[in-house]
Amino acid sequence: MAHYGICQKVTAGYAYFNMQRDIEQFKGNQFDLLVVGGGIYGVCAAWDAALRGLSVALIEKSDFGSATSSNSLKIIHGGLRYLQHADFRRMRESITERRTLMKIAPHLVHTLQCVMPTYGHALKGREVMAVALLLNDLVGYDRNQLDDPSKHMPAGKVISKQECARIIPGVDQEGLTGGAVWYDCQVRNSERLLLAMLHSAADAGAAVANYVEMTGFRKDGNRITGVTATDRITGEKVDISARLVINNTGPWVLETLEHLNGDAPQMNLQLSVAMNLVVKKKLFPDFAVGLFSKEEFNDDDAVLSKGSRLFFVTPWQEYSLIGTTHVHYDGKPGDFRVSEQDVQVFLDDVNKAYPPAKLTRDDVVFFYGGLLPADRADADTDDVKLLKSYRIIDHDTESGLDGLLTVVSVKYTTARDVAEKTVNLAQRKLGLNVTNSPTKSTPVHGGTIEDFEQFLHNEQSKLRGGLSAEQVSHLIANYGSAYSEILAFGDNEPSLLEPIAGDSPVLRAEVVHAVRNEMALSLADVVRRRTVLGSGCCPSPEALATCAEIMATELGWDQDETSLQLNETKALYVAEPGAQKARVESKKI
Repeated sequence: MAHYGICQKVTAGYAYFNMQRDIEQFKGNQFDLLVVGGGIYGVCAAWDAALRGLSVALIEKSDFGSATSSNSLKIIHGGLRYLQHADFRRMRESITERRTLMKIAPHLVHTLQCVMPTYGHALKGREVMAVALLLNDLVGYDRNQLDDPSKHMPAGKVISKQECARIIPGVDQEGLTGGAVWYDCQVRNSERLLLAMLHSAADAGAAVANYVEMTGFRKDGNRITGVTATDRITGEKVDISARLVINNTGPWVLETLEHLNGDAPQMNLQLSVAMNLVVKKKLFPDFAVGLFSKEEFNDDDAVLSKGSRLFFVTPWQEYSLIGTTHVHYDGKPGDFRVSEQDVQVFLDDVNKAYPPAKLTRDDVVFFYGGLLPADRADADTDDVKLLKSYRIIDHDTESGLDGLLTVVSVKYTTARDVAEKTVNLAQRKLGLNVTNSPTKSTPVHGGTIEDFEQFLHNEQSKLRGGLSAEQVSHLIANYGSAYSEILAFGDNEPSLLEPIAGDSPVLRAEVVHAVRNEMALSLADVVRRRTVLGSGCCPSPEALATCAEIMATELGWDQDETSLQLNETKALYVAEPGAQKARVESKKI
């Protein structure tokens, strides 16, 4: 990565909060907790611990949420699928977390109606699904204990064959008996949810920084006392002291533990590839639709197994999100790339599951790929069985190495809950009384909204800064009650409230805000994660050029650096031409 100069310019009248990139804050302090890894799990842990009054540091070797956390179908699900395992505990966890996220991030998490066709009268039939939906509603009896009426979820129901065919035009009619309708949630901007939690952690006193790579553990006998790290922006080495280190590095947890130089415990962890597609056809405008794959899938752990996976097609922005494929992975996490072969195989499987889609490679405008933990026992089979439960490993208990916890993360929905449990253990390890987690009820940064629809209506009626109702809606959808922080840039520079290009909803002020107040250091940081400029597809050349121009002014890029940033960002939207060498190519998706 190039070395950027961090701009110190401050907008007059703008109220800064604490999310500033300052490596000096890591020096000369002993933190209660050091979180290594700035994905959704690490960010949630830092936020939870900071709100409980612990001194917290968080470092991320790349950008916040740039790896597995960015690979999301953007569904916050209540665990309906866990019924096939009769796993009511996990259902309750998911349902509770879904309700919590709607409460603390009402601008980002919204209800989503879902439908799945039913076939025959066995496990895929109307009768079985009617019972499943009833059980789902009973387990989620408290799902509507929210003050905001827009967050309430109706009971599930079965619908007729005719109604199902209306919602899913061209659905396979052979054996079709109807459909099952239920409700879950969609996080419309998962990147902004992570950043809102990160803001909240910084506001609570956490010292956070991206592009700081851990290079080793600091040890005193059998105790971890912190880490050594390198600032990837300046090359500066820094020692960070902490009473307890939390390894929250997702697919990199084993590589992180290799820094223990032979003291790492043996962990039974197999990685698998998960991939989702973004297509420019909005296949189903009003529903997320579950479609049965034509490939057979056997889950020996299931009490009830339908014999096939579900593809999920969800409406999102002006696109459809389609997920998810899973295949075993035998390489290093940093080597993973999505290949053209991956995309084509995925398309072929989706077209087999739903021939009316008639998707071609030209329909795919982007793809999300990431790595998830799987059951190593199935590494030699075609079927990928994802690890069903998270793991919080206390290395003192496991191998006599104190001062280190490792978290094996499983899914986005329950990241806050796992963080709560992790911090509970951390407080016990630090000899403190375990206190209740405030993140259950504390709104994230921008989440102070009691009634989302009413708030949106009220703010649109003001039309501040000369913005249109659509522009206000865009800002609130991404920044919530904190959208005034964007408007503040227009007080002295009205031109910053102009669109970045053409009819783009993204304002120039969002780019400046991302650099000055959200640690955006590369063009991709802004395009892919701070704004919606490139969350669905590669931005137009005009939008990219304008964004790069603004960042060049803010960060002091010369023409060569600006061109490099443009080329690297465009490359994110292009798959590798050949099959990924580290993949197990014989495995079926």
